[in-house]
Amino acid sequence: MTMSLFNCTRPLLLLSATLLLAIPARAEVYQYIDANGTISLTNVPNDPRYKRVMSDLPRSRSVMSDRELDPVIARHSRAHRLHPALIRAVIKTESDFDPLAVSHAGAVGLMQLMPQTAMRFDVRDSYNPDDNIGGGTKYLRQLLDRFNGNLPLALAAYNAGEHAVERYRGLPPIPETRQYVLKVLGHYRTFLMNARASSSRTYGSQAPRSQARGLAPSTASR
Repeated sequence: MTMSLFNCTRPLLLLSATLLLAIPARAEVYQYIDANGTISLTNVPNDPRYKRVMSDLPRSRSVMSDRELDPVIARHSRAHRLHPALIRAVIKTESDFDPLAVSHAGAVGLMQLMPQTAMRFDVRDSYNPDDNIGGGTKYLRQLLDRFNGNLPLALAAYNAGEHAVERYRGLPPIPETRQYVLKVLGHYRTFLMNARASSSRTYGSQAPRSQARGLAPSTASR
């Protein structure tokens, strides 16, 4: 069974999640978004462009170990000039290291990518840790560049969207978003301290100079 939805907007994406309930039998749901923003959903994909977006198969929570995550995070942190501790902090806040996490809004994987974000950054499989971290890290790097290295604003945009930050010209007055920023900064501080205490970490005891602006947790109140 395949359904198509038109005029891809955030409310419509929420509606599509409700419509998924109408797809019978098979537990996995696949999605394809074409160039016009039309979303097609199916439980029997017949085209490689369809990507899995939901599964209702019973499962226990899957948590990735440091040994599994470290090389993936290190590679993408180098590629996008982000400290590994920052990427880890976002993952901790978004999914608590569960690569199979799916939010009620449809965000998927370790860094909780929405379908349109995954498509925007060429993520083939949001459940795949390497693909997911690659897309999420690239997105975060783009947000940092967009907001002149201001980490709290970049994190707020990651949570609430770039337009929300631009509309309010600062942190949006959204309690969930403000709490999100504080959580990520708190985890970032913890992971950064752990990284500085360990000689095995990629960046040693100092964060890269490109991260100097907006990284201190105290800037969250700006």
